[in-house]
Amino acid sequence: MANINSTAYNPKLLNFGLFIFRAFVGCTMLTHGIPKMMNLFSGEKIQFMNFLGLSSEISYGLVVFAEVVCSFLLILGLFTRIALIPLIIAMLVAVGFHWNEEFKEMEPAAFYLASYILLMISGAGKISVDGMTEKKKNW
Repeated sequence: MANINSTAYNPKLLNFGLFIFRAFVGCTMLTHGIPKMMNLFSGEKIQFMNFLGLSSEISYGLVVFAEVVCSFLLILGLFTRIALIPLIIAMLVAVGFHWNEEFKEMEPAAFYLASYILLMISGAGKISVDGMTEKKKNW
């Protein structure tokens, strides 16, 4: 790192940074999803928004799928871009739901949405199941 203001990057460090970021975002989303999953299987009445005419139970189940299953796939870096689609949709809905509230209510969903968009653009990186299974491409 000869010049701290340089725009050049080290590909190995970039891939490591993507791994750390992907794992962090996936693990922190699991802290939201696992309690929802436990609540889903507890048999208690679900109080959740009725999104696009879906019942609150179906909407809640889709959010649990996104926050648990897709977050786990994100951590592994397996089918990363496909797994990001439900997560992005869930966070778009969450941002929209909290739109008229104070920003602090919308901030976590906005952070996750921005993180997921960044990962959708960048991909999982080489330190991922996707990266390990990708065939070498000649550009």
